[in-house]
Amino acid sequence: MDTILHLFLLSLPIAAPKGSHSLWVLATYIKGQTPFPEFSYVVMLDDVRVLYYNSETKTLIPRGNTTTEDDVFNSNVHLTISDNIQSSFKEKWVVATNNVNKTYSVLALQRLVVCELRDDGEPGQMITRDAARGSTTDELLYVDKNFTYQGNLNISTQVLNLHLKISMWNHEHLYRPFCIKTLKGYLEKRRNQVNRKVKPKVRLFRKELSSGFRVSCLATGFYPRHINLTLFRDGQPVSDHEIIGGDLLPNGDGTYQMRKSLEISADKHKYTCSATHLSLDNKLDVTLEYDHGEPFKSVIPSVLMVLALMLVFGVAAAITSWKRQCADSIKSGYSTASASEESVDTT
Repeated sequence: MDTILHLFLLSLPIAAPKGSHSLWVLATYIKGQTPFPEFSYVVMLDDVRVLYYNSETKTLIPRGNTTTEDDVFNSNVHLTISDNIQSSFKEKWVVATNNVNKTYSVLALQRLVVCELRDDGEPGQMITRDAARGSTTDELLYVDKNFTYQGNLNISTQVLNLHLKISMWNHEHLYRPFCIKTLKGYLEKRRNQVNRKVKPKVRLFRKELSSGFRVSCLATGFYPRHINLTLFRDGQPVSDHEIIGGDLLPNGDGTYQMRKSLEISADKHKYTCSATHLSLDNKLDVTLEYDHGEPFKSVIPSVLMVLALMLVFGVAAAITSWKRQCADSIKSGYSTASASEESVDTT
């Protein structure tokens, strides 16, 4: 579930710009026989989970906090907003069920709410996006008291205008002020956690394929998630249509990784991977030299090592065999001498 949540957030085209901070709320409303509560949501500060809400118990459960955060927000206002979102979901449920096959046993509606705090401390954009059955139904964008709507809801213009009017009022007087206040509160409590900088570990390596080779540039273990990873060929950036991968993926320790690959034939080029990240004073470059003779050259040290080991073991085996033969000869001579002595004594 944690991985799915991270991948969902990373796949979104909307995110706070580098250097700013954002508060994310991912709410899910489910009708049908499932082990999940009918309504729940996760609150995230940037990409750090800070809160979970369960409608069945009506409890707010902190996540990963090391200090008390009861003063970050007013729990009563929080629950009021939760009830408003849940009521909105119930209204949209009626619309959604009228447009789908009645044989659906489970139907899920989701809402993503993001508010942003810019570098100068002023509120940025706020986005509310709704989805049904995995597809976006509508999106509201609130920036500097300007309201923009995009969607394909199958409702009349009159109902839509009423919906937008109510949403405008809620964003301006309830959702946005509360979201920004909560964002500032969590930033104060978890500033060290979200402002930490972890340097990426960058590797550039080659893997042999049946049709040639694959050159891969891997940056992993970095935080925050904003990174520029570029693959160069003979000093020139490789075009995007040649690149394989490039997705940002989460690691289990809260850091991130990105891999970019290029499939090549056995030609002669110089490849360089360049990484730019907030944790680095300068860009980090890793170079891979490749030519026709390199695969053979790379085998030579291994062959020499094997031959050296065979020589050592061969000499050791020869010495051991020689010692054993000497010992057997001495033992055989001693036995013959003893037998001769016994014969003389008997005579």
